[in-house]
Amino acid sequence: MSTDLRPVPEQAPEDAYDWRRMHPVTPALRGWKVFAAFVAAIGFQAADNLRDVGEWLGPGRAWLVLVGVLVLVALVGFVYSALAWRVTRFAVTDEAVHLRQGLLFRQQRQARLDRLQAVDVVQPLLARLLGLAQLNLEVAGGTGSAVQLAFLREPDAEQLRAQILALSAGLRPGAPAGADGAGAPVDGAPAGVALADGTAPDATSADATPDGSATPAAGGAPLATRAPAAQPFAAAPEQQVYDVPMPRLVRSILRSTAPWVFVAAVVAAVVAVVVTGDVGPLFVVVPGALGVGGYVWGRLNVAATFRAATSPDGIRLRHGLTETRTQTVPPGRVQAVRLTQGPLWRRPDWWRVEMNVAGYGAEAANESVLHPVATRQEAAVALWLVLPDLGTDDPLGALDAAYDGLDDAGGFTPAPRRARWLDPLGWRRHGVLVTRTALIMRSGRWWRTVVVVPHERTQSLAVTQGPVQRRLGVATFVAHSTPGPVSPQVAHLDGAVAGALLGEQAERARQARAVAGPELWMRAAEAPHAPASMGVGDAAVADLPQPPDAPGDAR
Repeated sequence: MSTDLRPVPEQAPEDAYDWRRMHPVTPALRGWKVFAAFVAAIGFQAADNLRDVGEWLGPGRAWLVLVGVLVLVALVGFVYSALAWRVTRFAVTDEAVHLRQGLLFRQQRQARLDRLQAVDVVQPLLARLLGLAQLNLEVAGGTGSAVQLAFLREPDAEQLRAQILALSAGLRPGAPAGADGAGAPVDGAPAGVALADGTAPDATSADATPDGSATPAAGGAPLATRAPAAQPFAAAPEQQVYDVPMPRLVRSILRSTAPWVFVAAVVAAVVAVVVTGDVGPLFVVVPGALGVGGYVWGRLNVAATFRAATSPDGIRLRHGLTETRTQTVPPGRVQAVRLTQGPLWRRPDWWRVEMNVAGYGAEAANESVLHPVATRQEAAVALWLVLPDLGTDDPLGALDAAYDGLDDAGGFTPAPRRARWLDPLGWRRHGVLVTRTALIMRSGRWWRTVVVVPHERTQSLAVTQGPVQRRLGVATFVAHSTPGPVSPQVAHLDGAVAGALLGEQAERARQARAVAGPELWMRAAEAPHAPASMGVGDAAVADLPQPPDAPGDAR
């Protein structure tokens, strides 16, 4: 496959698009799935019928027929995949990524770059062994709106990702620094934030590239000034912010609720066997063992090698054991953030940080994780990646009040005392805090939850009130977000407070959207800078992992 990834000129007729095919090995990677699906279907649904046919044909003939059928199915699957590969093409223009596919039913899809939400490079195990990768383009739309380019050579996928991100940011090949606003500095880190290499991001520092030119670090000059002349787009530099140590990840999984619930079920089953003398209860725990095993392996497989970095084209997340995934979420695409903590995570003070990104959808839970198991300090840094300015003079104090505060601590508006009739254990944790830039909601006494929604990302608002709530004069305030794991709401607020908050938040969201930065962030006249008031520096990042040669003090 050609590695020339230059986009065709704007306004080019459709026939002039630079249509390209996927890698020639793609049919092999697709064909085996058809074969595996057929074998699984036969094994689970027609096992008894196969036994009857085998008895009718006899042992020798049965094996020959079975092998012949499997060979025929494999041949049909691979031939169909090869024909589908021949008619599948994609093209990249300055405005969109076009994909033609379909052998029997033709389909042409288009991912508009101005609607791009995230770009992921995914490598399943077999594809990784062959040096191939799949490029997923998530756009703002409903379920199934993503455009998948599978499979490409890994270097081609990386280069294509850089090209698409640069084009969606408003850069054009050959544009000089500063042309049409291109060349504006990108987001800088707040004062005192230490990265994984023990240094602080500097918007003016530069390193030397292999060709001798100056290449600014993350937060420096734009992508167009960094690309070598021979390549219109090169991958933007990045600086690692945090990673997840494997021992902590394993301990966090063991401290989750599911394994202990299973252990309790096993103990109960053993006691029942001893008391009754019937081994039946042991068979009940077998499906539970499979479920818990799948849960533990899924968490470990997805979150292993988790790393987060900042770059001019967005937040970069890398994770995965058997299937590796490299996500790039452009600035401003995160709609809401949720921090959760279970009771068994209370002592080490760990938090799971998740986000809503338009285009991922509610089913993409593994792609919506910003940090699988963060310390309190790392959780603040993860939140800074999304919202550099929390909009308060004491951001760490506000976060501490959100993490474990009660009543009106930290300036939160709490639920009234009469809410104890609806939530006798956790009513003191319900509260909401409005800052200059975001809405912070907290809830949960044992399973604690903190939700942060930037004002400009508010989709719609609602106040709901059930019959018991209406009797007590309380209501639930809901801030609707895009589909995802985060459902922003705070229950049992005073009814008058919830009603006033509804009108005030609607006006704040309107004003925030009016002054929000442009979607083409690299062409902004003045890129936003993360203020020092975010406070995720000094002691707040002292817990970030350091390389062996880095000083112990992260400041």
